[in-house]
Amino acid sequence: MNLPPDYHTHNYLCRHAEGKLTEYAKAALQIGVAEIGFSDHAPMEQDPFDSWRMLRTELPCYLQMLEQARTEYPQLTIRAGLEVDYIPGMESWIKELAGLYDWDYFIGSVHYLDNGWDIDNPEKKELWEKADVDKVWKLYFERLTQAAQSGLFNIIGHCDLVKKFNFLPKSDLSQSYRQFLQAAAQTGTAIEINTSGWDKDCHQAYPSAEILSMAFQEEVALTFGSDAHSPGDVGKNFTNAIKLARHAGYTHSICFERRRPIKTYPLL
Repeated sequence: MNLPPDYHTHNYLCRHAEGKLTEYAKAALQIGVAEIGFSDHAPMEQDPFDSWRMLRTELPCYLQMLEQARTEYPQLTIRAGLEVDYIPGMESWIKELAGLYDWDYFIGSVHYLDNGWDIDNPEKKELWEKADVDKVWKLYFERLTQAAQSGLFNIIGHCDLVKKFNFLPKSDLSQSYRQFLQAAAQTGTAIEINTSGWDKDCHQAYPSAEILSMAFQEEVALTFGSDAHSPGDVGKNFTNAIKLARHAGYTHSICFERRRPIKTYPLL
């Protein structure tokens, strides 16, 4: 089976996943993923920041594992990436990270809002019960638009992660979606179909079919990501994701090398 590249994977360094990078590479070969990208949660400038990312001192270990995977599996294209949180004011740190290694791509994600609430954290799910859901969604997409406008990222990750626990807005936010996607198009920033959402309370891929169709209309490029937290998750639900992408109009996903788009991969 020929599956598109899986550019969103994690490993044991982030403290809420398991497995070494070599195990993820092996899994990719076994299921026919065209290439794999490693994109663990990037460290913050100051440790500790939270409990679900590698520490700054662990970055060399991450890079060593990446090179080991490339050595052990030369027949597999392996891309070097990070999932980097976008928080206003931390742009200089993101630029510093970019200069530490010959990365292939950065996934920009929004997990935190202004009050320091990581909105997808299961340990803080009760905060949703007290929240103005529409306000949270609007702020989330404003922040996502800033991330896309920054030009710091190659891909925006799980771009409606805010729906994870199935707290959905009552108002029409299509204009917020459109503004975000237009910002992505203007900076040449791709979005991903992140298949992990099918296993969450929302029971949908990220993004929704509505947002994905808008993305195609705005000519935003597409990647695929399982958000794997164990080797067995690599390429999970990609067959369904391909159908979703094709229904939106997409015929190809995009590949990156050294922070630049280099080719497209047909969605068969």
